Amino acid sequence: MSSCTVALSSSPVFSPKSPKDSSPRIIRLNKTSGLIRSLAGSESSAVLKRKRPPRLDIPVIFMAEKEPSEMVTEEAVEFDGDGYSVCCKRGRRDQMEDRYSASVDSKQACFGIFDGHGGAKAAEFAANNLDKNIINELDRRGNDGEIELAVRSGYLTTDSEFLKTDLRGGTCCVTALIRNGKLVVSNSGDCRAVVSRGGVAEAITSDHRPSRQDEKDRIESSGGFVECRNGVWRVLGSLAVSRSIGDQYLKQWVTAEPETTILKLKPEYEFLLLASDGLWDKVSNQEAIDVARPFCKNVDKPQPLSACRKLIELSVSRGSSDDISVMLIQLGRFS
Repeated sequence: MSSCTVALSSSPVFSPKSPKDSSPRIIRLNKTSGLIRSLAGSESSAVLKRKRPPRLDIPVIFMAEKEPSEMVTEEAVEFDGDGYSVCCKRGRRDQMEDRYSASVDSKQACFGIFDGHGGAKAAEFAANNLDKNIINELDRRGNDGEIELAVRSGYLTTDSEFLKTDLRGGTCCVTALIRNGKLVVSNSGDCRAVVSRGGVAEAITSDHRPSRQDEKDRIESSGGFVECRNGVWRVLGSLAVSRSIGDQYLKQWVTAEPETTILKLKPEYEFLLLASDGLWDKVSNQEAIDVARPFCKNVDKPQPLSACRKLIELSVSRGSSDDISVMLIQLGRFS
């Protein structure tokens, strides 16, 4: 792999629009130096409900205050990188909530999608630190046979470091590490990774939601409970995901520990989609592959960014009001 790192700075590019400027804006970025970082927003707060058994005394979670740097009002953010493309579209809220990261060098490539809630801080923190923590742990161990343990440590370290900041909110994560001919995919929460294997969709991750029986059992064995509110199963009647980075007041039940799958890169693995639930809530795994694949089949002139846009358009056309982030990684470029 060629050495390449790209960056997205938050301050000048994502300055808020003036009140007079109400038209949608799309940011298309040129390659620069550094590490890619995208921006996010916030989710409305939730009041944790008490229920017996067990009797719990949990603080009220207030909506995190937004600092000026978080006021990301652009309609969409796009980036076309070396072997990957990403598009993030703001939903119906005033600010975009998703973040992403990507780092490519001659030794490895690391990608991530982050879907924040309760404020942008956790997603921003994870986008800035998770890949570095994973790589540092790999370098410290010096043994790719322990790569799953290294990724786990990277997630838990990032979570611990964020909790020490005493900032509110949390973020779901999905990451893909390409190293020594291996594809290492991990997730915590309901961001998902799906690979095209000769045109057939294969989900590499499994969403962490309270409705999953093993997740429900884990939460209840830790003294918590899950409850269905307005048709959605939630941890303590509040959070709709059962794993995340952050969420300090739910940390006893909502772990940051990822699930990891390791695949050996093969020619039949064409491309990988990483996306937030803004896509997967409206578009099935196979539909996503079917929509994206024609844009990637042209070897001479692939259009992966167009594939990301088309997937977002499909989700929006089906009524998605959430932020949507889609990253397409051309696996052939890294084999």
